[in-house]
Amino acid sequence: MAADRPHIKIAAGEWVPYTKIERDVGGSITIQGPMVELLRIFSTLLNFDYELLPAPGNLWGGPLANGTWTGMLGMLHRQEAELAIAPFFVTPQRESVCDFSVTVFSDYQAILMQRPKLQSDVAGFIKPFTLEVWLLIAVSFLAISSIVALVSGKEAALFQTPLTRPWARSVIMAVQTVTQETSEWVPPHDAGRMLLTTWLLASLVFMSSYSGILTAMLTVPRVTIPIDSLADLVAQDDLPWRLEAGSMMYSFFEESDDPIGRRVFLEKAGTFQDCWAARQDVASGEFAAICDRTTMMKAMSWDFSTTGNCHLYMSQQKVYSSGILSIGFKTKSKYLPPANKILLVLKEAGLLDKWLGEQITNTTQCLRPPSADSREGVSPLSVTAFSGPLAFLGLGLTLAVVVFLMEMMVGVERKK
Repeated sequence: MAADRPHIKIAAGEWVPYTKIERDVGGSITIQGPMVELLRIFSTLLNFDYELLPAPGNLWGGPLANGTWTGMLGMLHRQEAELAIAPFFVTPQRESVCDFSVTVFSDYQAILMQRPKLQSDVAGFIKPFTLEVWLLIAVSFLAISSIVALVSGKEAALFQTPLTRPWARSVIMAVQTVTQETSEWVPPHDAGRMLLTTWLLASLVFMSSYSGILTAMLTVPRVTIPIDSLADLVAQDDLPWRLEAGSMMYSFFEESDDPIGRRVFLEKAGTFQDCWAARQDVASGEFAAICDRTTMMKAMSWDFSTTGNCHLYMSQQKVYSSGILSIGFKTKSKYLPPANKILLVLKEAGLLDKWLGEQITNTTQCLRPPSADSREGVSPLSVTAFSGPLAFLGLGLTLAVVVFLMEMMVGVERKK
């Protein structure tokens, strides 16, 4: 330590990948990551030595009811540290307790959760059409069966053609047509046959569309994303969510007037220390977390590098967009103006982004949609996936047995 160099105190918190804190046996801390490179440049060019002070509770900080602040922001507010070597999301509330440098990074917040997986869908065989389409097909079926029966009966009476059980014949004909089977009965006259022809063409369109869409769904299965926005998050009860303690997003939702934002805060399942530390709990499905994109990318990088698979998913909708990250200084710090000049040079040279990019690798695979996770191409249908058609078949067989038993009972009664 040079005798003529001032010695200042600097607050430091762990926010992977920006900073990672390491402690020695004596309790002193050092940091790793892009911020240590910036700190070395500050120390050299601004001509100071420094001592790192750990952030209380590793909190960036927030206001308390008595007007004081927690975490590193509290240290800057009380002027216990000259600066905090960590990026802060800048908000008007935070600007009231410290001064911020020029922008060093920009980022946004989204929802981090366990990655959705390909799952067998028992009702998958009815998914090619929406409920409205199925209802229209059912109405068309009933309409064509009734009209063919009525028209065939009237034509038979008009032309004095023998015709028995027109209703039963019409229903069976409609079923055989829609299932693309050959009908053994056709209406005996032209009007009825014209109706049958119309139904044949409609059935061809129905079943060709159904089989084509079903084949496409089985060939390229889609993964249902249950949560992709804040509205999805608060609308479900299966996955609890937590907020990062002492973070900008905690204060953001605490003060939110938006109904969804209020629900996010009031119905949260608690807090967590930081997104990096919570990555394994999120990957195992214990809760969803609202995190910054950079930390989520780092967590995905770690996940794929250590396991070879992707267990994390980042929502497509941003929770908080265009967040500005800056370095925090105590109010009226003499180091802020020259530090801003250094930061502008580093940004123009691309060094800040280069240092951060070196911390994040192997994210391409995990940023792909979950439906792209299947590496084996078309896979055979499992029993679970085929249980829907099997259940439908079982229901049909059961109804057939019930009808058969009723016919037997009627037959026995008639013999008496």
